[in-house]
Amino acid sequence: MLSEIDSTLLDGRCKGLPGHVSRLALGAVPAQGWNVLAEDLPLPLAVLHESALRHNAAWMKEFLARTGAVVAPHGKTTMSPQLFQRQIDDGAWAMTVATIQQLQVARYYGFERIVLANQLVGRQAIGYVLDELARDPKFEFFSLVDSVAQVQVLARAAAARDPGRPLRVLLECGFHGGRTGVRDLSAALAVARAVASSPQLSLVGVEGFEGLMSGPDAGEKVAAFLDFLVEVARAVEANDLFAPGPVLLSAGGSAYYDVVTAKFRAAGLRRDTTILTRSGCYITHDCGTYAEHFEQAVQRSPHLRSIGEGPRAAIEVWAYVQSCPEPGRALVTMGKRDVSHDAHLPAALRWYRPGAEPRVPQPLTNHSCIGLNDQHGYLKLPHDSPLQVGDMVGFGISHPCLTFDKWPVMMLVDDDYDIIGAIRTFF
Repeated sequence: MLSEIDSTLLDGRCKGLPGHVSRLALGAVPAQGWNVLAEDLPLPLAVLHESALRHNAAWMKEFLARTGAVVAPHGKTTMSPQLFQRQIDDGAWAMTVATIQQLQVARYYGFERIVLANQLVGRQAIGYVLDELARDPKFEFFSLVDSVAQVQVLARAAAARDPGRPLRVLLECGFHGGRTGVRDLSAALAVARAVASSPQLSLVGVEGFEGLMSGPDAGEKVAAFLDFLVEVARAVEANDLFAPGPVLLSAGGSAYYDVVTAKFRAAGLRRDTTILTRSGCYITHDCGTYAEHFEQAVQRSPHLRSIGEGPRAAIEVWAYVQSCPEPGRALVTMGKRDVSHDAHLPAALRWYRPGAEPRVPQPLTNHSCIGLNDQHGYLKLPHDSPLQVGDMVGFGISHPCLTFDKWPVMMLVDDDYDIIGAIRTFF
């Protein structure tokens, strides 16, 4: 089915494509001979560095090998089935999704093992999953439960629309003031007993998400929360409420997967255990939030240094300097419609003057993005800035999820900024 994406027809209405393009198949993009620095494409333009994607995949593969964990990358980061397939080819155990639309995209493109890291709610969503389980015996599906009421809803739906096998669920644990998930052991056991008593459901593990914890004591909070997940798993096991088979212990976004794997390895369950992390941002990394998280991880877990160079930022957004209206200020052709801005503003990394030889961008220091409008970015310039109207500036981003969702097509580039491919997103 991925070949269907390559057949997608693009034209000048697609963001990032030249206006003269008409009915160009996405798979034919590499044959066009385009280069970002040669101005073959209009700016702003989001690109993915192929070398960084490969490096990050190799880094995560080595991390997993050393920890004995598996990964189900969160597909919401990229919503690109082409990148999903790369991750599966690199050894990912499954794909993770958060919504029924994301699940439908993954199923349409043939992905067979999927974790819905969320509750399965609503007639349409529940019916779709039950129908898919009945239709495709290869489809492996996991979702979360955190209340007896939800267990009862799922059990009734599955009894009425029998998929021929139980719905596999993980018991979701949360924390006070946080998102979804049971808050204490007694509530956890009540939900686990409800699942175990239903022939329509199968309790296969315990899950939580620690990534929302913040503040100066975030590390201590995360450790305590993971201890709670282990406590719940041990109690569920002691009460013989897990279904037959390996127990899944799952947590770990893109910030604390080192702590997650260490805590779960020490859980000491009698049953065979699969440690499942769900980092989605490792594949692209960034220049902001996740770069900071990785540095913190290295401080916590110095052994990460032995894997080699850490993840590299794969995403850049390029824009033109369009105006220098006053000293110390430049406006660029990139705004909130083009780049994430919820965590950190974009970081000005490098620049290039069109036509200059060699065609190599130069580092840009002491230039900071201080604001964004819908289509404009504000740059604060040092007194000796080389930037002029018409120059090109490459920006690093923070929080990949909210940059991907602004681009229906993203270009893949090599280290010379030649366009060597393109991916499509489905937000």
